Amino acid sequence: MAVPVQPRVFFFLVGLEIKREILTGELSSPKRAALPFAAALGGVVVPTLIYFAVNRHSGADQGWAVPMATDIAFALGVLAVLGDRISITLKVFVTALAIVDDIVAVLIVAIFYTSGISFKSLLAALVGVGFSFLANRLGVRKPVVYVFIGIFVWLATLKSGVHATIAGIMLAFTIPAETSLEVSEFLNASREALQRIAGISEGDNDARQRRESAAYELERQSERLQTPLYRIEYGLQPWVSLVIMPVFALANAGVSVLGKLVPALASTVGLGVLLGL
Repeated sequence: MAVPVQPRVFFFLVGLEIKREILTGELSSPKRAALPFAAALGGVVVPTLIYFAVNRHSGADQGWAVPMATDIAFALGVLAVLGDRISITLKVFVTALAIVDDIVAVLIVAIFYTSGISFKSLLAALVGVGFSFLANRLGVRKPVVYVFIGIFVWLATLKSGVHATIAGIMLAFTIPAETSLEVSEFLNASREALQRIAGISEGDNDARQRRESAAYELERQSERLQTPLYRIEYGLQPWVSLVIMPVFALANAGVSVLGKLVPALASTVGLGVLLGL
């Protein structure tokens, strides 16, 4: 069964956003989460009930999840395009609603649209998630470690027969949301690096090398101050927004993207366009 990678990466990013919002954002307290939760729940239940009411005698009742799904990611994209013309309150509400809606959608996909489960592969996926959690608890803060674990978990989940979107959510919740460096340590190390740069004279023979060394140390300390959750989310965001979501939208609309892409690039027109860019 071939399953595109793009939506899984999107749901992994959604999982990172969910964890961040639960820890510090709009879902961090029951009071703040109540309104978007109620709105998202209504957006799931009401369309489903309407669908059942219309199709209860047609034999098409298995399609109940179709109207339930909300392309909330594209709504967020529209808000991003509108920028400052949209109030902060509306942006916060829609973002929180999107997160709750995604939680419900992923749970429904995992529970109702999974068949033929391979328990060995599922166990392997759970072991991979466990390793990711253990790496978090042991203080591993290198994003590349979680990337390799994530690839293994995604493949194992895909082979198990469980919808792979759930792997993205599960793995995202194991990504560390703590830094490996205290703010005071960062400030001290940064001051030392800046003082080294300020003390370098242009007349020194190795001035450029010493300046680059101090700048590298400053960059390294800045990375250590950022959580792996933030770094991975920040790194994936442009790919999801500019590549994955447009391709996902075209594919869902029935537009063949890859089917015509290779012949187009192989033609003299396509080659001329690429060389012209």
